[in-house]
Amino acid sequence: MTAPTVLIVPGWRNSGPGHWQTLWQQRLPQARRVEQRDWMSPRRQAWVDQLGDAVLQAPGPVVIVAHSLGCIATTHLPPSVSARIQGALLVAPADPERRGILADFAPVPYQKLPYRSVLVASSNDPFCPIRLSGAYARAWGSEFVRLNDAGHINAESGHGEWPLGLALLQSLGAEVPLPRREAVT
Repeated sequence: MTAPTVLIVPGWRNSGPGHWQTLWQQRLPQARRVEQRDWMSPRRQAWVDQLGDAVLQAPGPVVIVAHSLGCIATTHLPPSVSARIQGALLVAPADPERRGILADFAPVPYQKLPYRSVLVASSNDPFCPIRLSGAYARAWGSEFVRLNDAGHINAESGHGEWPLGLALLQSLGAEVPLPRREAVT
């Protein structure tokens, strides 16, 4: 059985060099980033189409690793695409109704996802209140992991490689290589 493809789905403005998504893409041999044509002025249909194409082009099952607006794009996928998804790690979802530039992604779907998902949110995320993240998790049927004072769970909030996230990713069936340890001489 082959390992699932890990699709990294960044949010609005992409994930920079110190972001855990970028670090994971470099670390995980089966990881692929979903590139968007316009990171600054996102349009729902364009983003969902790019993500859908990436899922359908994967050689087998897929595990989604989405951040912020990438979480919302993932929930907009049609059933024919969602059927190829084994699981999803949905981190710090966006609230497109609170930010005008993201309004094209509203309304957010409120139905159960047809695959296992884990939603991770922070008690002080400046872009989505924790109560809304909890409502998303209930609607999507996601396991809910609440982090205290973790900001937007990105490089700016100090999340670097984010080992907890890697453990959650592994729980969804993705292969996560153990970190190399220096030999003691």
